[in-house]
Amino acid sequence: VQLQASGGGLVQAGGSLRFSCTTSKNTVSMYVMSWYCQAPGKQRELVAQITPGGSIYYTDSVKGRFTISTDNAKNTVYLQMNGLKPEDTAVYYCNAARGVQNFWGQGTLVTVSS
Repeated sequence: VQLQASGGGLVQAGGSLRFSCTTSKNTVSMYVMSWYCQAPGKQRELVAQITPGGSIYYTDSVKGRFTISTDNAKNTVYLQMNGLKPEDTAVYYCNAARGVQNFWGQGTLVTVSS
């Protein structure tokens, strides 16, 4: 499984960004797809997750601001981030997991200025 993430950048507080993670064929429909973030000096943590059945999880800090979605036809998972805050500054990673299989995309940096 290959994951190619894009969409990071520099944005002012209150702004929006959308991440895209394009995957290998059928990955989105068969794997649990997640976005993680890792801020400087901190551990990588789960931000949002969507299962093949459509169940969605958000960490508390992003509820109401971030939206995870998938497009099976495009083999892509998205993370729409609105109302960005300086504390959202981190490297974001796309992840695909199924059983013992676990795949990571390259990180994409988001910097939110105050």
